[in-house]
Amino acid sequence: MEITLTDIEKEAYKDSPVHRLDSRVKLLATILIIIFAVSLPRVHEDNLIRLAVVELYLVILMALASLNPAYIIVRFLAVLPFGLGIIVIQPFVRQPFFDSFTVYPLDLPFGLTITYEGLTFGITLLVKFIVCISAIILLSSTTKMHDIVGAARQLGIPKEIALLLTMMVRYLFLFWSVLKRIRTAQKCRLYNIWNKKVHRKWVLEQIGYTISSIFVMAYEQGERTYISMLCRGYGQNGNMKIHKKDLKTSDILFSGTTVLVLVGSYFLS
Repeated sequence: MEITLTDIEKEAYKDSPVHRLDSRVKLLATILIIIFAVSLPRVHEDNLIRLAVVELYLVILMALASLNPAYIIVRFLAVLPFGLGIIVIQPFVRQPFFDSFTVYPLDLPFGLTITYEGLTFGITLLVKFIVCISAIILLSSTTKMHDIVGAARQLGIPKEIALLLTMMVRYLFLFWSVLKRIRTAQKCRLYNIWNKKVHRKWVLEQIGYTISSIFVMAYEQGERTYISMLCRGYGQNGNMKIHKKDLKTSDILFSGTTVLVLVGSYFLS
């Protein structure tokens, strides 16, 4: 089964108690969870318990939102390589904030050694990374992209940044469609990046051509969009419309529950 960007975005259009929460509340809760995870001590015996409680809370929210597990896994795997590379090397690195190191009695090549402190620090980083990504996945899976931008604008983000985010959201799916057409054209010409009979240099050249084509299309589309905006009276003094909504009881309960979970897990021993 092929999962596309549009299929993943459809998750945000479901109807559930989590989906119906105010976008501002969900955005603040996500930021609060990330700050909580990042601010925990580098190495502490209670870190894994604290983070496990927060992750369990996020999993419960995902279940209440009836999110598709396949889409959650796809989103997680797409982000995992960005943090996994840093995490994997930690057991082999002797961090300066440790006073002493306990070396595991393993015979590794190239003179590498694994320390107990480095392994513990790496595991802590991994769990922190999982919690932060889970919070972001929950937010993006239960909130429409333009609602996230609107919530950020209401919370005080500069209007210039909000405008850039709005344009990015609006044309993200357009360029995804362009990339799909390029890939379809390549498949029709029997292009296969994993074909071992094809020279690697040629494959890298074709990948470079594809990326270059997308950049050129993005530049041309940006020029056309900007000219259209100018024709419609766009200027630096223009203001984006902000539709303010009052918080509901469910929003307040969700905010209070999130704070209680974070505070309770921190003092959990």
